Amino acid sequence: MKLTTAQPARHAHPTVKAIALAYVMFDRPDLEEAERFLFDFGLHTVGRDNDLLFLRAADTSPFCYVVRKAPKPKFVGFGLRVRHREDLDVLARLPGASTVESLDWPGGGWRVRLRDPSGFQVDVVQGQLPVEVLSHRAPLPINSAHATPRIDRTQRPAAKAPEVLRLGHVVLELADFQATCAWYTQHFGFIPSDVQVLPDGSPAVTFMRLDLGDQPADHHTLALAQGFAPMYSHSAYEVIDTDAVGMGQRALRERGWRHAWGIGRHILGSQIFDYWQDPWGDKHEHYCDGDLFTDAVPMGVHAVSREAMSQWGQTMPSSFTRPKLKLSTLVQVVRHLRRSPDLTFAKLRMLAKIFG
Repeated sequence: MKLTTAQPARHAHPTVKAIALAYVMFDRPDLEEAERFLFDFGLHTVGRDNDLLFLRAADTSPFCYVVRKAPKPKFVGFGLRVRHREDLDVLARLPGASTVESLDWPGGGWRVRLRDPSGFQVDVVQGQLPVEVLSHRAPLPINSAHATPRIDRTQRPAAKAPEVLRLGHVVLELADFQATCAWYTQHFGFIPSDVQVLPDGSPAVTFMRLDLGDQPADHHTLALAQGFAPMYSHSAYEVIDTDAVGMGQRALRERGWRHAWGIGRHILGSQIFDYWQDPWGDKHEHYCDGDLFTDAVPMGVHAVSREAMSQWGQTMPSSFTRPKLKLSTLVQVVRHLRRSPDLTFAKLRMLAKIFG
């Protein structure tokens, strides 16, 4: 397969380099309902008032999930962490950027607010104070035909919501794929790990990792998919092992939440995954055992298909990617077909044939 577009591609001299995904932000009309799902999913509340809800995972981040009270549900954007305070000064000079402002959310620090070419808010943060790691169970010892670390002992993981260790990645759909992908590689140094292309060689999905040099980074912290409009696809949260993924499915199913896809193992990134929908239909993923790459690994190019999304487990269901048929959806299709240089009727037909 061959890529026929300029993006995705590494940028030789990015403005700064992001070092972590800090948090995701959502608008919700009901904070209590949002908190109920996220608690069952495995996150912990660390701050709340009438308008804001903050939740954390077990790692040292003061929070990883922000819910703002708002009349309509919406994915707002996400936060990226940078290493140096001076990085914020540089980013504050970009077109449309805020000034460097003090962050009065848990952990403190400073923030610059940006908006990417697709309209998603991107907070860039630095100086947050880390918190103590929450206690969580160790990975279960697994017997195999060649190694038996568990003798005279049973396997009995606790039947409860899994302990989420950290926020891992976020996936977005875009109409303006080329401009938005270029923005993230140019300004934050994202490295394309793998790209899945349509038959015409244009990108359908790009998985991008942080540039941490020779320090291994997740196969993707941000993934971008060609769509007909800017949309949230899902966010993903790491748990300790496969049993935690399975226990998460049992706990969420018993508490009445809607399943989306899984359990299976992805091909690109290799994660063992399981997807669930929150009360507004937005997907959240439990995963474990993802690939780690240094900056030495070149980009892979692959043909896209529904079958190419997993090594085993259920093939990705059409309900996972099919948009809701609403008048507003049709209006967005027409509007972006008229104005986006990345969208054509032929491409929409190809996407619908594969993912519709």
